[in-house]
Amino acid sequence: MTAQPTLALDDWPAGFRHLPGLLSPATQIALLREVLAAVETAGWFQPAMPRSSQPMSVRMCNLGPLGWLTDRHGYRYQATHPDTGRPWPPIPATLLDLWDTVAGWPAPPEACLVNLYRGDARMGLHQDRDETDLAAPVLSVSLGDDALFRLGGTSRKGPTRGLTLVSGDVVVLGGESRLRFHGVDRVLAGTSDLVPGGGRINLTLRRVTRG
Repeated sequence: MTAQPTLALDDWPAGFRHLPGLLSPATQIALLREVLAAVETAGWFQPAMPRSSQPMSVRMCNLGPLGWLTDRHGYRYQATHPDTGRPWPPIPATLLDLWDTVAGWPAPPEACLVNLYRGDARMGLHQDRDETDLAAPVLSVSLGDDALFRLGGTSRKGPTRGLTLVSGDVVVLGGESRLRFHGVDRVLAGTSDLVPGGGRINLTLRRVTRG
């Protein structure tokens, strides 16, 4: 198998920001408690790939007016949980404040995707392009175990660069980096005891509509 080309150290695209340790340990604990309480009310769901209906390795939930999901019908946003039909819980104020501070966008996020990684869960290279407004940045928060994050180019087969994300890190994909392929190669189990039962929770804030 041919090795995937790797981006040089100075090849992070414009608009990509890694903010290590931006959330203090106390903030992480409080935020995780609030997120898990909301998810307990709404319920996790099992996402599946379009057409094949192959289950993904992560479990998901959403917070906010809109939620992202995937199943045999395709990728989309909707205002209700796919299993219960109930509206998603609101996005915590801590995350809305973080968006205001870091994202540099005049309108608030409309969706917060909550991904739970346990065991060998991973996320293949993908683009975030199901939103109407592709100019708005995507903001990602890591909680729990370390993860090996990978950022590539605008082609799935382009060169990539790896980055270890630890609990409390924030990543922003904006500007030129907004439509770069990215994913999670694997999670390093046991590197954090923050998440009950182990694992990693990733929170992805997105603006879906123009505004």
